Amino acid sequence: MKPVYGPVPSWRLGRSLGIDPVCEVKVCSFDCVYCQLGRTTKKIIQRKIFVNVAEIEEELKKIPDKSKRFDVVTLSGTGEPELAKNLGEIIKVARKVTKLPVAILTNSSLMYDKNVRNDLRNADIVVAKLDASNCKLFKKINNPHPDIDFDSMLEGMINFRHEFDGKYALQMMFIKQNKLYAKQMREIAGEIRPDEVQIDTPFRPCKVPKLNPGELKEVTETFKGMNIVSYYESKKPKIKPMDESETLKRRPE
Repeated sequence: MKPVYGPVPSWRLGRSLGIDPVCEVKVCSFDCVYCQLGRTTKKIIQRKIFVNVAEIEEELKKIPDKSKRFDVVTLSGTGEPELAKNLGEIIKVARKVTKLPVAILTNSSLMYDKNVRNDLRNADIVVAKLDASNCKLFKKINNPHPDIDFDSMLEGMINFRHEFDGKYALQMMFIKQNKLYAKQMREIAGEIRPDEVQIDTPFRPCKVPKLNPGELKEVTETFKGMNIVSYYESKKPKIKPMDESETLKRRPE
């Protein structure tokens, strides 16, 4: 499995060149009910080095005209990027080689850890997940590692707002189980104070159905007064992956 893939047509970020800091299906601190990659095979919170930074740098250097073909480099893929112990180094190399802004899609699970937050600060854009308003709902939807505490995770997300100078976006995935909790989630978003709230619903194949446009619009209206982007109201760029098989490993159709 190659650590560099894409580009991915992102409704949030545009033409995204992917870097997978884990490259193992599927290593995560969560086992979300809606995950497009299926069940988590290794649920861990211990950080380690999965992919050598030199390998990522070599793969990035092979790609021509990076600044013309892509809008952003995004760290995401087969596992949770926060688990990569060399995350900060990967971000620095990606920026140096591509000259593009670097984004991270994270489930926020390890933000209670100061070292993780320090690594995340190297990025230009951090998209942090929040799908629940309380511990019970958190366990039902995200099925986290037993050592992850919901309140500690939220505290880490709030602390990161004070430490980070880049764009801090909050991604909320709405499904049947949490759509009635939108008001409470809006209150938590107000405490975190993100630059943007991304209202999402599963649009790739998974075990739970997505909300229809009317249902998601109703949720979105709860967040009035905040800077919002919503899945049904955004457009994805049309682009062709460099290696379709590598991209499909992370973004199945």
